[in-house]
Amino acid sequence: MKAGMNLPGSWWPARNQGRTRGHKTRGNKWGVRSLRGHSLRGRRGVHSLRGKLTLANVALLALGIAAATAVSLMGMRYYLLDQVDTELTKTRDSLGGSQLTLRQFDSLSALSFFRDRIAPQATNEQPRPDSIFTVIDGSGEPVGILGFKPTDAQRGLAHSVRDPGALIEDPEPHDVTVHGSPYRVTGVRLADGTRILLATSTDALHKGVSKALKLDLAIGTLLLALLALLTMMSVGRRMRPLEDMVETSSAIAEGDLTRRVPSSREATLEVEQLRLALNSMLHQVESAYRTRERSAAQLRRFVADASHELRTPLAAIRGYLQLYDKGMLSDPADRERAWERVLAEADRMGRLVDELLTLARLDQQPELRFRNVDVSRLVRDMAEDLRVQQPGRPITVDADGSLLVRADESGLRQVLGNLVANVRTHTPEDVPVRLGVERAYGVVRLCVADKGPGLGPEDAARVFDRFFRTGGGAGSGLGLAIVQGVVRAHKGEVAVRTERGEGLAVTVTLPAGGGKGSGGSESGNGGSATGGGGA
Repeated sequence: MKAGMNLPGSWWPARNQGRTRGHKTRGNKWGVRSLRGHSLRGRRGVHSLRGKLTLANVALLALGIAAATAVSLMGMRYYLLDQVDTELTKTRDSLGGSQLTLRQFDSLSALSFFRDRIAPQATNEQPRPDSIFTVIDGSGEPVGILGFKPTDAQRGLAHSVRDPGALIEDPEPHDVTVHGSPYRVTGVRLADGTRILLATSTDALHKGVSKALKLDLAIGTLLLALLALLTMMSVGRRMRPLEDMVETSSAIAEGDLTRRVPSSREATLEVEQLRLALNSMLHQVESAYRTRERSAAQLRRFVADASHELRTPLAAIRGYLQLYDKGMLSDPADRERAWERVLAEADRMGRLVDELLTLARLDQQPELRFRNVDVSRLVRDMAEDLRVQQPGRPITVDADGSLLVRADESGLRQVLGNLVANVRTHTPEDVPVRLGVERAYGVVRLCVADKGPGLGPEDAARVFDRFFRTGGGAGSGLGLAIVQGVVRAHKGEVAVRTERGEGLAVTVTLPAGGGKGSGGSESGNGGSATGGGGA
């Protein structure tokens, strides 16, 4: 196809139809380069593909960092709280199982009590004690020890616990706030019924978790910024092959169907897949256009050949009728010879019309009547028919027993009949012919081979064309075309092997769907044989 040829306007963007045909893509000032620069470089905002990919990567990493931070901080807090609770629980269990009374407890706790008395009073700026214990009465108020009044920390602990009885019964420590500082508290009942509250500060724990959170946020922010920068640079480099796609598409829009998108070392997997898909689509478009042109040429040639083939017998019949009408066939022998010629040409025309109708039906993919057919029997029948028609021809038959295949019996008979008729018409009567059938690798192969003059490479390539006859020989030139159509309707294949002076071998391969039957060779070798004849 010429580079300047325009295809239907619906195939291509309207903006490309008005370009000058003679201008090349690279030299067009207002062509591809300006369009490419506008589409890929003019839009670098959030709505561009680069921006969307960058935002997607940053968002995914942000979600991952947030999830990892949350999980790590929760695990850290749980681990540290578990240590604090373990210490409180051990202390509570030790006091509960010691059978101490309040008097005995006063003696043991005097040293700690004096420490709290001697220590400066806690203020908002001063640190709180890490551990607090206090004795409470039945109303939940703190009780002095050794005659000293409770400290501020002890009073704050007693007032922060609303239900001391429930706290003592609960085996798990609780969170409380004492003078603005977080504590974990539990309770224990002594042997004389005295209730004691035990608390440990978790302020250091919360400060550690807060510092870890700030560190994670700082590192996460740095990673997000670095990822955004690297993503923008990488996407910009990886998407450069899209410029080649724009250039190729514009060239194809101008009529150059042979253009393809070249490969690139910078292409990502997705861009490479897009390039392969686009090239495949362009190949199909070009193939479809070439096929349409070739089909149109074949149709014109077919109509011309069919008209020529039908005109010949019609001209002969008309000539004999004109001779008879003018009284030029006064001799009875001449009239009988003319009558025989008219009948022969009418039969020839009838066979030609039947073959054309058969090809037309095959082109419409008719529904065949599939059933189990004994192919070996069909081959033997065709061999017997050939012996009757040409008794002097050497015939070899390799079709013992039975070999079943799912097929249309009338179609297979027509295939074998056309192949045998091809041998009978185009080879001398003393040329040997071989008819064989075998099963191999799930298919059934029929072979009709002769030792005739064979065909050259050019003729062998056109042997299945309609109305093709080698050297203007006899026949309509439709026999092998019908064979190919019937075989394709059976989802099979037909192949030809031939050389000049080596004969012709036609092999039909069909799916084996009817079982082996009895006899019929099972082989892994091909079904073709050497031999030959005309088309």
